[in-house]
Amino acid sequence: MFDHAAADAAETIRLSGATKTFGGTTALREVSFGLRPGEVLALLGENGAGKSTCVKLLAGVYQPTAGSVVLDGKPVQFASPLDAQHAGIAVMHQHPGLFPDLSVVENVFMGHMRRTALGGLDHAAMAQEAGAVLASIGLQIDVEAKLGRLRTSEQQLVEIARALTRKARVLIMDEPTAALSQREVERLFEVVERLRGQGVAMMFVGHRMDEIFRVADRIAVLRDGHLVGVEPAAALSRDKAISMMVGRELSFLYPQREAEPGEVLLQVEGLTREGEFEGVSFEVRRGEIVGLGGLVGSGRTEIARALFGITRPTAGTIRLAGEARVFHGAGDAMDAGIAYVSEDRLGQSLVMDFSIVDNAALTILDETTTAGFSSPRKVIDMVGPALKRLKLRFKSYEQPVSALSGGNQQKVVLAKWLATKPRLLILDEPTQGIDVQSKAEVHAMVSDLAAQGMAILLVSSEMPELIGMCDRIVVLSEGRQTASFARGAATPEAVLRAATTDHAPVPVMAPTDDPHAGARPAGGSLARLLGRREFGLFVAMLAVVIPVSFINPAMLSRANLTALALDTSLLAIATLAQLLVLITRNIDLSVASTIGLAAYGSALVMTHDPGIGIAAGLAAGCGLGLACGLVNGAIVAFGRVPAIVVTLGTMSVLRGFNSLWAGGRQISADQVPDAWLDFSGARVAGIPLLVVIAAAILIVAALLLRRSETGRNLYALGSNPAGAALIGIPSRRLILLAFGAAGLLAGLAGALWASRYATIDARVAYGYELTVIAAAVVGGVAIRGGAGTVTGILLGGLTLLVIRNGLLLARVDPLWLQGVYGLVILAAIGIDASITHRAETLRKLTRRRT
Repeated sequence: MFDHAAADAAETIRLSGATKTFGGTTALREVSFGLRPGEVLALLGENGAGKSTCVKLLAGVYQPTAGSVVLDGKPVQFASPLDAQHAGIAVMHQHPGLFPDLSVVENVFMGHMRRTALGGLDHAAMAQEAGAVLASIGLQIDVEAKLGRLRTSEQQLVEIARALTRKARVLIMDEPTAALSQREVERLFEVVERLRGQGVAMMFVGHRMDEIFRVADRIAVLRDGHLVGVEPAAALSRDKAISMMVGRELSFLYPQREAEPGEVLLQVEGLTREGEFEGVSFEVRRGEIVGLGGLVGSGRTEIARALFGITRPTAGTIRLAGEARVFHGAGDAMDAGIAYVSEDRLGQSLVMDFSIVDNAALTILDETTTAGFSSPRKVIDMVGPALKRLKLRFKSYEQPVSALSGGNQQKVVLAKWLATKPRLLILDEPTQGIDVQSKAEVHAMVSDLAAQGMAILLVSSEMPELIGMCDRIVVLSEGRQTASFARGAATPEAVLRAATTDHAPVPVMAPTDDPHAGARPAGGSLARLLGRREFGLFVAMLAVVIPVSFINPAMLSRANLTALALDTSLLAIATLAQLLVLITRNIDLSVASTIGLAAYGSALVMTHDPGIGIAAGLAAGCGLGLACGLVNGAIVAFGRVPAIVVTLGTMSVLRGFNSLWAGGRQISADQVPDAWLDFSGARVAGIPLLVVIAAAILIVAALLLRRSETGRNLYALGSNPAGAALIGIPSRRLILLAFGAAGLLAGLAGALWASRYATIDARVAYGYELTVIAAAVVGGVAIRGGAGTVTGILLGGLTLLVIRNGLLLARVDPLWLQGVYGLVILAAIGIDASITHRAETLRKLTRRRT
């Protein structure tokens, strides 16, 4: 067992006189405390007190302006989060730095992936270890599933699993329980006890006082960037801790309410949504606060979303002021006087780059615009009173909402919805992740709104909040209503007992994408096939090939198929270049200009010295492309200029340079050696050499992107740039690598283009960037980054070329060709999007609850 007595004499890590300033603002001033082996230090403070700054200093995200981080008694300088991780420090961040486009197992091991003896990723070992760690904290899921399909609470458990797999000496938990149910919190505390016995030094940042006093050995309190004190948990009362945080005694957290509810405003009867909840009935009166309680996954949020029109119930009725209503969208619900504050304020309630006033205006644009122009003064007049009542801490209304603390962000969300003057206010976890003082302010406002006659439906995971705020509590378990309690009759034990009632869950099918699931419904394999994106592209190609073959049999001739294969090979190489950039959340509009420059340069090399050899021509094209790519990448990565701006500029620059270089001259077939022209037309085992080259490049790229750590880091960077920074992924180097590799591939495509088409001038590949980008998007590459496959871009490019080829063979008038081409592309994307949407709906419907 770990010797706790010896631990008292030593600290694993310490902040020593740490000060951190940002510009002219001091976030932390001369803060000192340490973490001891086998002990949990709780860090308390209001939002904005400096807790997250302390976390980021210890994690290597920030470096102290003054003072130091001391590890094992020696000052250290963490230049990046990666340095801290190598030193044995793991962090579970408040907003999980996870990657929704990657699998669960990749998220667990991102930043510290297991390798085989040959240096590749040991995916089998990682999957086995991830499954075991997740099971130990109560999450039984398919580790190969995409993380984005999990609920928020499940993603938080994945973040916990990632920290555990690092086998760290120091574990920092920043709001780890904010999105967890009571059962999941118990699992986490079991893990904490196990790590305590192993001598891990831990820091727990949280707002829930019950959890703080249960898990902590010592408590450190911050206020306004200063350390108020560090006390043993056993010697510190809750009232004293709150007083240290806010600088005064907080006499109440839940205001007393005496008002009598009015008539029924909302009546829900037998409300059902297949796979989510079933047979739910309750009512909410004017001036009444009704709580929805239950474990995470019990159907609480799903009911709230159905009431707001985000999803549609499959059975039951919703009556508002006695009138049966069917909401076809959130707009209908807003028009009916309903407001919904989502549990996910970052993803669904706020636009983080917008200012306070712009965010506040989102729900009241009709009332605050004149002749199409928004009036900030009107917005402030409408939301200002609520913000003042909530005591929003801000510098100006033009301040970006991302610069506010979590509690102040939530106040902006509340004020935004209150400006709509709703009759029914749905609050989904309104105080999740905010400090005690902000909670009291939110609770006071909610109580006042109820006293003014507003009907309020409160969804909360915090038992004290439900009992302290609600007139009645409706409890759910696994999608079914199990109990209802009036104020005074609800006790924590009774509510928890109802929330954990065992009964047959809402019927759901086993997930079709879970290889470890039990029995599957008949036709499951067919459903998975129909749900694949590639199936939509295949259908689109058949929709062209079959009718055109009847009109013109040349569609399936050997000559036409060979030409199609060669064109597809060139497009696939160019689209692979675009894929590498797009997955990092960037774009390269200069790809066609690079191809044109490389084509002319390689052809020119071959004309100057016909005996130099084919390799020299290819090297010239690749070298020019690599140079162009590195220039783009350097400006984007180190100049921090948006890629669309950079590559739009270099597209024109490269075209202009190529025109000046060519000077109106054309390189024709009789100016280059025959070997150069024969190269692209040669065959290997009857297959065109160009096809073989493209296939080899695509296979190698697919393996590197799927099986190498660098490849997975590229996807992680595009999926969540902020999360990538938190775990030390070298973003700038990866962006430079992506653009450099893209330029190299574009240069190769240009050289092969010159060999295939022989006649080369400055107009080569003019406008080709649109085809390349279209092929990538049709093939499933996400413009937002983080998603896309080599197989997808190959099929995307082939689909476009088959469509174009078919239209030409069908003798469509060239004047109509581009228009018809565009319409067919839209149809292909529509079919593909529809299939993808149905597959995602099926996954959500059939996902098991944990």
